[in-house]
Amino acid sequence: MKRKTLLRILRFARPHMPYIALSLVMAVASVSMTLYAPVLIGDAVDQIIGPGNVDFAGVLAILVRLIWVVAAGAVATWLMGLCTNRAAYSTAREIRKSAFETLENVPLSYIDGRRHGDVISRVVTDVDQISDGLLIGFTQLFSGVVTIVGTLIFMFGLNVRITLIVILVTPISLLVANFVARRTFSMFKAQSETRGEMTSLVEETVGGQNVVKVFSREESCEARFDEINERLRVCGIRALFFSSITNPCTRFVNSIVYACVGVFGAIAAISGSLSVGMLTCFLTYANQYTKPFNEIAGVAAELQSAIASAARVFELIDAPWQEPDAPDAQPLARADGSVEIRDVAFSYRQDVPLIENLNLAAQPGQRIAIVGPTGCGKTTIINLLMRFYDVNRGEIRVSGRDARSLPRDNLRAQFGMVLQDTWLKTGTIRENIAYGRPDATEEEIIFAARAAHADGFIRRLPQGYDTMVSDEEGGLSQGQRQLLCIARVMLTLPPMLILDEATSSIDTRTESLIQRAFDRMMQGRTSFIVAHRLSTIRGADCILVMRDGHIVEQGRHEELLEKGGFYAELYNSQFAP
Repeated sequence: MKRKTLLRILRFARPHMPYIALSLVMAVASVSMTLYAPVLIGDAVDQIIGPGNVDFAGVLAILVRLIWVVAAGAVATWLMGLCTNRAAYSTAREIRKSAFETLENVPLSYIDGRRHGDVISRVVTDVDQISDGLLIGFTQLFSGVVTIVGTLIFMFGLNVRITLIVILVTPISLLVANFVARRTFSMFKAQSETRGEMTSLVEETVGGQNVVKVFSREESCEARFDEINERLRVCGIRALFFSSITNPCTRFVNSIVYACVGVFGAIAAISGSLSVGMLTCFLTYANQYTKPFNEIAGVAAELQSAIASAARVFELIDAPWQEPDAPDAQPLARADGSVEIRDVAFSYRQDVPLIENLNLAAQPGQRIAIVGPTGCGKTTIINLLMRFYDVNRGEIRVSGRDARSLPRDNLRAQFGMVLQDTWLKTGTIRENIAYGRPDATEEEIIFAARAAHADGFIRRLPQGYDTMVSDEEGGLSQGQRQLLCIARVMLTLPPMLILDEATSSIDTRTESLIQRAFDRMMQGRTSFIVAHRLSTIRGADCILVMRDGHIVEQGRHEELLEKGGFYAELYNSQFAP
């Protein structure tokens, strides 16, 4: 699984291979300059034979060359970092883009069935972990491997026997790195999952803080937070412990290598087979040779974290997309308003039936009200009309055509929708009203706001139509937010309307004004009105009374009251003394 995940990360990095290749070239150049410097230092040492025998001219010439070598190495290192930054963050951008694209194309059931905080954590935090791992990996892995190879070449040129001693000790570092890498992956994976759980809890608690306080559940939320936080602490400590033991272990191995080089190099210098300057150079190489093993071991731990995070992100990216539009799907220019539901059956879970044998025929321009107790399937019908979910059996026909034969975007463009739960994008009030018609003129936006009775409060705001709002911002009341959503629909004026408790957060006086605005807007348009307050749907052409996923009664308000059935029971429960 780790290998498959790593290869997939590299596939995302493929478009940025020129930067990676240039980074590798710069790594070679940087390491070459770094390895050449000890040779110059060794030559300088050999120019210093003793008091009164120092070749100052030779030392000065070597120092000038050394300055140029160090400067060239610094420039190469800077360019290498620049290229790796570009490759790492560009790759992370592509992964995040792919994840967000998946979120835009998965069925609504995927979003409904998962904690939103965990999804956010995968797209934001886990992708950041990938970019951090890639950044460190590209930089240190490249330079580390080149340093090891280059150092061995230089050391073999100086003394073969001492170099072989260094190579014999090397496997100890590799064993340590492998030991750490194998044990840290599962720990970093658990850490990423717990972090996602934490993000989900915080997002949930902050979003519902008023409810938490109303029911005095602060202590309960703190207890849940403490429990998750403790698990995150334990996961973090375990992952950090195993990743942190790498450095001291490899440093211990490095000290052994350095000591071996020092002892055997001193013996070689005494015997005359190695000069003092070359011994100095060899000791520097021994230190440079072992240092990359520290970095590579650290890279291994960082890559484990990146791979664990990548596995979570790829799980999101691999989520099945919603069923594509039919290949022969042809859009409607404009629906005539007729809607027919034929023998429709649907359930969110196969073992829990909801809607069965549902039939409905709405004529153009009719106002269809849908009422019934909570959980009877009212909002589900709306979800099916908009194709947020597809029917399990039967069909829904719009303007005589099966809804599944229409492109989803085209079908949804035929409906204007105002929900009980409001949503505002981060932007100005003007942008929110024009969300469905970005090309709308200023006059059209203001006209829609006036029709929704929102113009008055908008103009009283400090920046008027340029006031910034967002879905989380608390500057507007719930009723004002709903008025903006109503204005948004009034600007588009589609051939059909869906009003799902659209005036639930508006005071009685404003509701009467909005109701008159709705009346004007619904003229000539097929409208589906979901309502709990039955007083708002008395004028509907047809009222569908639902119970347990079935339409048990239908007719006009007066007819249903005369029947004395379930609708009359609901109505009397609201208005009877």
